[in-house]
Amino acid sequence: MFDILIVGAGVVGSSVARALSRYQASILVVDAACDVAEGSSKANSGIVHAGYDAVPGTLKAKLNVRGAEMYPSLCEELGVPYRRNGAMILAFSEDDRSTLKKLYDQGIKNGVKELRIIEKEEILALEPQTSPEVVCALLVPTSGIVSPYEMAFALADHAAVNGVEFRFQTKVDSVRWEKDHWEAETNQGKIQARILVNCAGASSADLHNQMGGEKAEIIHRRGQYYILDHPDVLPFDHTMFQCPTKMGKGILVAPTVHGNVLLGPTAEDIQDPLDVATTAEGLESVLKAARLTWPGLSVRTAITNFSGVRAHEIHGDFMVGKVAGHAYEAAGMESPGLSAAPAVGEMLEEIIVREEGLEKKAQWLPAPVHPRPFNEMTDQERQAAIEADPLYGKIICRCEVVTEAEIRAAIRRPVGATSVDGVKRRTRAGMGRCQGGFCSPRVVEILAEELHIPMTSVRKGGPGSELLVGTIQEAMAKEAEA
Repeated sequence: MFDILIVGAGVVGSSVARALSRYQASILVVDAACDVAEGSSKANSGIVHAGYDAVPGTLKAKLNVRGAEMYPSLCEELGVPYRRNGAMILAFSEDDRSTLKKLYDQGIKNGVKELRIIEKEEILALEPQTSPEVVCALLVPTSGIVSPYEMAFALADHAAVNGVEFRFQTKVDSVRWEKDHWEAETNQGKIQARILVNCAGASSADLHNQMGGEKAEIIHRRGQYYILDHPDVLPFDHTMFQCPTKMGKGILVAPTVHGNVLLGPTAEDIQDPLDVATTAEGLESVLKAARLTWPGLSVRTAITNFSGVRAHEIHGDFMVGKVAGHAYEAAGMESPGLSAAPAVGEMLEEIIVREEGLEKKAQWLPAPVHPRPFNEMTDQERQAAIEADPLYGKIICRCEVVTEAEIRAAIRRPVGATSVDGVKRRTRAGMGRCQGGFCSPRVVEILAEELHIPMTSVRKGGPGSELLVGTIQEAMAKEAEA
């Protein structure tokens, strides 16, 4: 019997877990996937939206603006890369100017600061690569960028050092109230908890409808992306949006905190929330729209494509708060869910503490401190790191300059990597132009050593993604028998 069961280990679930880890309670976080941030938290634009796009008076507006305000100090505390790079929403016709004015007015009502509508000359002075067809833009200086999965990992680690337990490959099939506690039926058996918190992402409506309250319905909306290799000079410093539509914020051209260029996403309503395929048609639509912003776009430096599925609740707003007796939720967390995540954790913390009478711990441990990435160190810092730990002198990933010391540390984190993809997202080993072609064999070997499993059991991601099927000796034995 746990005091609190949180369903979902994305950036929202991890934020809620961290917030509640301040209190005297046994907390379990479960997720159907094999790691933190395996859903939409790992496959989005990484934008910390300022809050101009949300309808005033909605939870989206309130939580977006509050979350964006929290990001700079929270990322500094957790050691997560964040940069306030600003954004522009571009208009390519005078008809779109009214849309920008509406966004400006919404932003002012929501409390977004420093908004301005700027004209073509200033746009091209700030971002010379922008199409000369641009007419005007909404300038949003307080918009930022972050690594979304690194944010989730850091939140989960901080929760874990304060006693929160994480269990993966644990899919919640159903929940029901049993006299004085919630009982969750999972593929790993029953879990009992006094308090239930639904942060289940794409499955959040299913849980909500079992918990009680007005029926919810999620539309699964897929977005496809291009990632370009990091150039010597980024083509754009700002995040470059186009005027939004009813399907979303449109195709963007954006820098990432690691110096890549991101193009996308599409907005396709699909039936299967696990369908993260990329399609020729979808990717072509990304390029066509991105070239409207950036006529000089070339995909010669494209290194990978990916897609993610966001959970759009049909009523269009976040569902955050109490659902029924001892049951709470953060459901329908589409964009700006990443931006709002810290504020969602704060809001649910306040509600649950008030409703359930939780008491604070005498001591709440600070977030784990991680060394600077080797590829960001000065030569002197690198020399010192190698002297302290010779494994810093062994480069495993050449593209991103990731060392063996960093990979082993990623596996040993409080909620550490257990797969090649887990290592990749925590260290960037395999994120570069060769996409793991050089470093994957060594990463597999290190994972096997650290997890004390055979190399044939090491997975790329979830079950069934083992990279090796046997040994040379086994193959030779079979050949001899034949």
